[in-house]
Amino acid sequence: MRLGLFDARVPRYTSYPTAPHFSASVDAGLFTSWIDAIPEGSSVSLYMHVPFCRRLCWFCACRTQGTTSDDPVIAYAQTLKAEIALLKRHLPRGVHLSRLHWGGGTPTMLPPDQMRMLADAVFDAVPLGEGAEFSVEIDPNEIDAARLDALAAAGMNRASIGVQDFDEDIQKAIGREQSYELTKRVADMIRDRGISSLNADILYGLPHQTRARIADSVQKLLTLSPDRVALYGYAHVPWMSRRQQMIPSEAMPTPEERLRLFETAEQLFQWDGYRAIGIDHFARPEDGMAVAQAEGRLRRNFQGYTDDTAPVLIGLGASSISRFPQGFAQHVSGTSDYTKAVRAGQFATHRGHVFAGEDLMRARIIEALMCDFRVSRAEILRDFDVTPERLDALLRGAAGAFEDLVKVDSDGLSIPPKGRALTRMVARAFDAYDQSKAQHSAAI
Repeated sequence: MRLGLFDARVPRYTSYPTAPHFSASVDAGLFTSWIDAIPEGSSVSLYMHVPFCRRLCWFCACRTQGTTSDDPVIAYAQTLKAEIALLKRHLPRGVHLSRLHWGGGTPTMLPPDQMRMLADAVFDAVPLGEGAEFSVEIDPNEIDAARLDALAAAGMNRASIGVQDFDEDIQKAIGREQSYELTKRVADMIRDRGISSLNADILYGLPHQTRARIADSVQKLLTLSPDRVALYGYAHVPWMSRRQQMIPSEAMPTPEERLRLFETAEQLFQWDGYRAIGIDHFARPEDGMAVAQAEGRLRRNFQGYTDDTAPVLIGLGASSISRFPQGFAQHVSGTSDYTKAVRAGQFATHRGHVFAGEDLMRARIIEALMCDFRVSRAEILRDFDVTPERLDALLRGAAGAFEDLVKVDSDGLSIPPKGRALTRMVARAFDAYDQSKAQHSAAI
């Protein structure tokens, strides 16, 4: 395709600026002051990171560490509990939760009693607000009835299952063996406990993946009737993630084949009645994310697309990232350094970004593109301190490189359906930060 779509490497834009541009300008003291400044009685979201896995999947580039013993997991849970207590001491009165998400790693590695302990600690510090969601990432290989019972009793009302692909050859190539039968059994166990909302992740662009193979995997996934599906493009970055060196690079699909894989899966989801959400998600029409998109409330954060509109996202645990109206803050990645900081009575923040200049305006423009494929000129002029001349120059300048695939008029900028494969590249045109040193994933 012209315009370099098949060659481009661009950010996923789950934040702006993106994490490679964070610096030591944000430390534990600034992070604490941002928590202190949260308005009383307001709504916040909370993300809790558990970085441990029983086995390390080769495809994964997340910050995780393997362990065959529960001992480090239990010790880490105690540190999380201490951090939650620290958070409670600083949160203003009346703050409540809009969303609570446990991710990793494999949070379902936690023993049942540790799950209950952490849930109790969180809700003691920040109670769930009306209509709040409590979601947990579940590895079908690392869950059982006792742990699901503990999560259900704690109030989990949305579960997220990682699928990746059901083809056995592909699973062996990426170091993630997980049968369809096991996945269905876990999905049924989740539903049996009254947890009606189910998310699933599936990947395209995997080694040995063909259109026939991804079609088979998608059709199997559809039998589980997930409410939401994330169709992520696998980012093959063995120079950044050492474990990906186990994956045969010669078996990777070409960029053109990746696009065909995505289109095959996309068509199957839409044929089954799912609504396309942003660039890579699908949802049942009645799901909250589809409703949010229809009402113009769809947002994007470090977990991807969300219908959560809380202005603050607080990250707990090693490597977690928080977002405040003032900027981003990230905890140190190493569990030992994280534990040392919390035991010393302080948060483990070691880097981040303080919003300045046009950051917030550009962030909103990029988010609007990623969520709605359009930027409202009236909204940007209303919400940000920018002149019409400056905004119009930004919009025209960004659209100029994309010919008829991006439209600019008196309403703002929009990406018609034929140009939406370019969305991340269009978003990059509004990115004022140097991209030359960051190693991002392929645009397709």
